[in-house]
Amino acid sequence: MEKPIKDLLNFSLINIDKSAGPTSFSVSEFLKKQLKLTKTSHMGTLDPKVTGVLPITLGRACKLAAFFITHDKTYIGVLHTHKEQNIEELQKLINDNFVGKILQTPPHRSAVKREEREREVYNWVLTEAGEGNKNFVFEAKVQGGTYIRKICSDLGEMIGGAHMEDLRRTEAGIFDESTVINLFDFKSAVDKYSEGNEENLRKMLIPAEVAIKQVLPTIQIKEKAIRGLKVGRPLFLDTITSKPDNIKTDDRFSAFSGDQFVGIYRRTTEEIIFGRPEFVFT
Repeated sequence: MEKPIKDLLNFSLINIDKSAGPTSFSVSEFLKKQLKLTKTSHMGTLDPKVTGVLPITLGRACKLAAFFITHDKTYIGVLHTHKEQNIEELQKLINDNFVGKILQTPPHRSAVKREEREREVYNWVLTEAGEGNKNFVFEAKVQGGTYIRKICSDLGEMIGGAHMEDLRRTEAGIFDESTVINLFDFKSAVDKYSEGNEENLRKMLIPAEVAIKQVLPTIQIKEKAIRGLKVGRPLFLDTITSKPDNIKTDDRFSAFSGDQFVGIYRRTTEEIIFGRPEFVFT
């Protein structure tokens, strides 16, 4: 049975295709005003000039943002070097210094504290050299919280100058370009919704329950346990009807009763208690 769209709007996500110009915050605020919600939140800041995948949580789903935001990101972009470079030599320099676990200090204009931290660059591949051998198209997959612009400038210090010319995020955790919605189509869907036609807007919304199953392991519990869990009780072993074998101590997991989402829990080492709540959907 389909949720009423007002309920869906209050507990869902939408994968926006951010254009160059607006800040991530302003995009989130635009959705909030258009949908007449009390809260929205973007997951993973993109600089104003950067485009691409920008998932936005709506309503109560904002409480779940932390469970999505730390996941890996994939980008395509253009590296501009101030001097001509050989693509093979430049790739070797990148492989030797900027692939794997690296230490990185966030840039001055960032949303986090400026202190050195470890991040992992899974791959960074130069795919094409432009005319003059100063512009290089690249693809990179990195741990969430890695600053691509900073890597480009750090590389520049080794080769006589370089900076990030262009950047687009193509993946952010479970979200990719296959489901992105541009703001023009979003606004059109909202206008139709205000006229009584919810079809297009409904198609754009990703139920939070669907999304959370893709990032956390899921257990099933007895229906009679729901009432107690809704008031914050721990999750007892005897209320579980099925669970995967790979949930270890301190792991987070989601709890469902059939299709009904109950909450997110953290695995404990207690004898009869399997998990304690971190988020309960009431």
